[in-house]
Amino acid sequence: MISVLIGIGTFLLIIVAVLLIGAVLLQRAQSDSGMAAMGGGMVESAFGPDTSNVLSKFTIRTTVVFFILSFLLYLGYVRIRSHGSNPRGSLPNISASAALPSLPGGNPAPAAAQPAAPAVSARPAPDVATTTTTSAAKSKTP
Repeated sequence: MISVLIGIGTFLLIIVAVLLIGAVLLQRAQSDSGMAAMGGGMVESAFGPDTSNVLSKFTIRTTVVFFILSFLLYLGYVRIRSHGSNPRGSLPNISASAALPSLPGGNPAPAAAQPAAPAVSARPAPDVATTTTTSAAKSKTP
């Protein structure tokens, strides 16, 4: 349910952002330093002389809606993160091992106290005292 609302809110936020960008780009600059000659007054000629007041009010209202939607989406994402993403509020399934390894005294070790065992190979480790490397044997010969 909350993910549907977040999707709708995100779609509305994108529409409001596009409207806000358009409203800001349509506004006339405070100082018309030569821009009127290059088409700066086109908005007034298209929409009437009172366009700057209407655009200012629209920009303010669109900005307020933008920030409110952004804050509500933030709260929605915080709720999803704090409550997890389980659909029905159920606990996750955790599988436990069938048998616990036993300590030398015969008591089973707690699962938290057992370190994770690395994968071992099938052949036994060589004895260090009897093993010599071939590079050491070759370097001693003249």
